[in-house]
Amino acid sequence: VHSKKKTHLFPGSTVSMGYFGICFSCKSIRSDTSSTLVRVEYNGVILGDSSTIQVLPNGTANYNFTTGFEYSPDGPNSLVDIAQKPVLLTVIEASQKQKKQKEEKVLPLGQAVVDLLPLLQEQKVIIVGLLALFLLVPQCGLEVTVHTEKPLLSVSQLSNGNFLSVTLEAAYSVPDTFLPTGPLQNYMACLQVPAVGEKEVPLLFQNGILKPAGEKEPLPRPKKWSLTNIMAPGALNIPNSFIFGGSYEDEDGELNKTQDKEFRIQAESTKRIVWDTERRCYLDPAAVLILQKRIAECQYWPVEVCRMPVVSSSKGKTSKADKGDEDRQIFSHGVAYVNMLPLLCPGVQRIRGAFRVFTYQDSEVLEKVRTGRTVSLTKDRPCTPGISSPLSRAVPNKAQREEKEKSTKEREFNRRVRSIEALCNMQYAEAGTFLVMEIKLDKALVPKRLREELTKRVKEMIPPRPPLPPRTEGAKKAVEDYHSQVTSIAVAILSEYHDLFGKQLPDQGAIDHQTLEEQKRLLNFELNSSGKYFAFKEQLKYAVVKIVREKYLKTTAFETQEEFQAFLSELYVYLVDQMHVALNQVGKNPGTCLVSWQLWLFAHEAEGNKDYKLAALYHQQVKEPPSPPYWLDYGAFCLLLEDNTKAQECFREALSLDPHHVRSLLLCGIVAVVLQHYEEAEIFFEDACCLEPSNVVAWTLSGLFYELQNNNIQAEMAFREAKKQLQAQLRQGEDLPAPNGWWGFHSRGGSGRLSQQAARGAGGACPGLPRHLRKRLRHRRQGTLQGRRSATERTISFVADAADMHFVYLRLGSIYLEEKEYGKAKQTYLQACKSSPSCLTWLGVGIACYRLEEMGEAEDALSEANALNNRNAEVWAVSVPHLPARECPDSP
Repeated sequence: VHSKKKTHLFPGSTVSMGYFGICFSCKSIRSDTSSTLVRVEYNGVILGDSSTIQVLPNGTANYNFTTGFEYSPDGPNSLVDIAQKPVLLTVIEASQKQKKQKEEKVLPLGQAVVDLLPLLQEQKVIIVGLLALFLLVPQCGLEVTVHTEKPLLSVSQLSNGNFLSVTLEAAYSVPDTFLPTGPLQNYMACLQVPAVGEKEVPLLFQNGILKPAGEKEPLPRPKKWSLTNIMAPGALNIPNSFIFGGSYEDEDGELNKTQDKEFRIQAESTKRIVWDTERRCYLDPAAVLILQKRIAECQYWPVEVCRMPVVSSSKGKTSKADKGDEDRQIFSHGVAYVNMLPLLCPGVQRIRGAFRVFTYQDSEVLEKVRTGRTVSLTKDRPCTPGISSPLSRAVPNKAQREEKEKSTKEREFNRRVRSIEALCNMQYAEAGTFLVMEIKLDKALVPKRLREELTKRVKEMIPPRPPLPPRTEGAKKAVEDYHSQVTSIAVAILSEYHDLFGKQLPDQGAIDHQTLEEQKRLLNFELNSSGKYFAFKEQLKYAVVKIVREKYLKTTAFETQEEFQAFLSELYVYLVDQMHVALNQVGKNPGTCLVSWQLWLFAHEAEGNKDYKLAALYHQQVKEPPSPPYWLDYGAFCLLLEDNTKAQECFREALSLDPHHVRSLLLCGIVAVVLQHYEEAEIFFEDACCLEPSNVVAWTLSGLFYELQNNNIQAEMAFREAKKQLQAQLRQGEDLPAPNGWWGFHSRGGSGRLSQQAARGAGGACPGLPRHLRKRLRHRRQGTLQGRRSATERTISFVADAADMHFVYLRLGSIYLEEKEYGKAKQTYLQACKSSPSCLTWLGVGIACYRLEEMGEAEDALSEANALNNRNAEVWAVSVPHLPARECPDSP
């Protein structure tokens, strides 16, 4: 069955419903049911009835019925209709007419719906198996096939177009004037969007159900079609489409703060209007561009709400609706403003939240949408969101009226509506009414760059460092093991010497050569006779083998004896040299053998003393740092000295070691902003957020960057995401990284100054983070001594250590010295020496011991401090004047 020929997007395209088959279980149909038929409806038009079919004994009926309809862009069956209106199937029992009956008696058995949206999504054929029926007969279904002669959308329309769906869930905390008793009311809402052919489409939500106070709406619950001719309530449910709700804090609208949670919970249990309806719309490429432009011009889109008396028409009489607009009054006309701006953020496809409802007033809507046009409820104008009221255009007008009469009626209608609004001006605001709705796109308006693309761009800017030779680390470890074994054997031999001859004190004088030779002979005899000599050889053998394999890469036999002898000579010289290196460290403080972490520590201490030359020396002594943090710290130090180019080299070196290191990416982005390389900075920040979406600092820095670029859309999205992640971490009870922990913001202040430097380089356009750090510093300086002491002691008392306990100990020790509690100061500094000895920790011990008049311990502590840094003037200042009776440490 086809309608008259119309203009098609693709001439000759039709939508056909093919081969209906109904399948009942034996218990699903009454025993007296014999004949059935299927009626097909679409968009309010009956497409046809199948022939009456006898039900087979097994409970099935095969109709083999085909019908269809044509569509056109301007006709009743447009692409907009196909997207949001289903085909309605009604199974009817047809009983034989009696002698006195003029017509056959029909009884609906069930209804089902077929969603046509897949026809717009590259599918030419929809096969629906056992489509559920809803009404009198349970456990039954229809087998339906839907197909088109040609694709409804071209490849270009499908790739460049989009699908928009709007779900209006409910209106909560409605005014007291909304009464469930009295005349029936049609509760309506409407949002206007661009659609196919640059036309505006009003998405109208009707027949909202006013529910009294009681239990909350269940979750999940199905979304419903916007249909009025459904006899089976279950057929209103859209297949596989549900409302799942979610946390208030994760919503995009208003009333999503912690303080709003109690109000939201109470409102959901009070009187409310429920729609749970989804309206869908296809946006062609032109409409997609218009949608982006409209959102950029006006981020707030009005959603109008109202109630209208339900007018019943009597048979043979003209209904009030046919008498004109004068009897079609709109009551409680309100408007909610939906912030559509998040849809312009990369990758965002959905916004859902609660939006407050206000009384609809032309001036307020005009100000909110920031346009210069006048507002009228009934006047048709070029479409602008919130200006041409779609609710008013939903009220029917007689097409036959003259233009002059129509304008007069519109003005009169406007006047009455405004008078009604004046009586209930603040009803929505006083009640705190809000709408909960969802707006979703099939594809994001602004595509988000993929992680692979971002990683590729970063690698193009910073090529990864080639892998290190596979044997280098093994050779280093082999030499360290050899040193360890030599040291262990030397300590064992020294212990054996002490057992044989006792300890020789320095004040007993030197031992003569003959005595030493005799002691050596006796010691050799004891080692050989006890078997310890061979045990030491076995202990050392494996370390030597590892050096041969890892250092010299010798794993095969030598070809000639001369080659073998040459290798042994070279190996012997090397082993003796390394033995001397190891023996020279025996008996010395381990702190004198500076490793990378100690150099890093000393560099920070030098920065705290503003000795930048010494700090630079320590930073440069870290040879081939094994991980990015060392390069990041050196880069922060370079920024402190305003050497931005050197800082960039350091950060890029760290990123070359690990392309997925988030801190390296963020610091590369910051220094790129300082150097005004904004395109590179955007890549770094975006890649960091993509690699670690839960990183609050990454989103915050991204927001500050976009704010610097005057990109308010991206900045707002980044800040919202940072807030969302922060709230999620707080709800889960996670330990958040403090600013000083992340940036290394302790006594040195290096990376904290990094943020300040970034702001200075950007002209001060990133005020948020630097101002926070400056405020933190100001509070620290202005805080009382007692307050600083209490806070530091509380930090030490925690079960889990802070990130920089070394500097906490130094700060607390200095406070104890200032308060003349020298015993506590000594213990605090000794605790720091135990975990991370440095020149300053031993200096603190020396000062505390001197104040306690423990001169021997003071001298030992100052000697340790001098051994770690013999160029510290304060160590010499304490040592020389106050310890004249003892031998001073060696001068530099």
